[in-house]
Amino acid sequence: MRFILLVLFTTICLSASAQWNPFKKKFVRPEAEHFTCYSITRFAPYKLPNSKIRLITFDPSDYTLEAAEDVMMKTAQHNMRFRVYHDASYNFTELAHMYVQQSRYSEAIWYLLQSNNISRQENDDKHTIENLIDIATIKAKMGEIVLAQQDLTEAHDLAYSKGLNEYLETIELAGQYITQHKLPKQKPVLIYADGAEKNGKSE
Repeated sequence: MRFILLVLFTTICLSASAQWNPFKKKFVRPEAEHFTCYSITRFAPYKLPNSKIRLITFDPSDYTLEAAEDVMMKTAQHNMRFRVYHDASYNFTELAHMYVQQSRYSEAIWYLLQSNNISRQENDDKHTIENLIDIATIKAKMGEIVLAQQDLTEAHDLAYSKGLNEYLETIELAGQYITQHKLPKQKPVLIYADGAEKNGKSE
């Protein structure tokens, strides 16, 4: 009797479970047919227009110029204190460029002259020539055409004697600009830095 119940119970369990059914046929997934959608080909490809971004530049504010001037002045003083004269010469040139942006031409020329004194001692002929060109340009803006041409002549002679031919064309173009675009004489802003000559200051 026990044997019959065991066989009957085993048969019922096996028939209830599909995974243990040895007579169950395996399900075979039909292969998917290759399907191509041609509807997208009816539309022409759309290209997004290339947006042109215009670069907008703003003139530096007075606060920005004053902050940059303060940083450069401290850097120049540091280099002069520790006798890093080569770097100090370029610091003075940067200061001069800042003063030109503020139309403070007298100060700009003074610092360019200080830079030239150092560059001559350091035999940095390229920097000396660049400073002379800057001085000539500033003097032309101030209406001092004759003095500007003298500085360009000095720069030309120095470049020629040292074989720095790459500066000759620049000097020639600067001379043409000064000759063809004679600017009206402008009254320079007499705001002198510490140590600058104060010949024009009456008080």
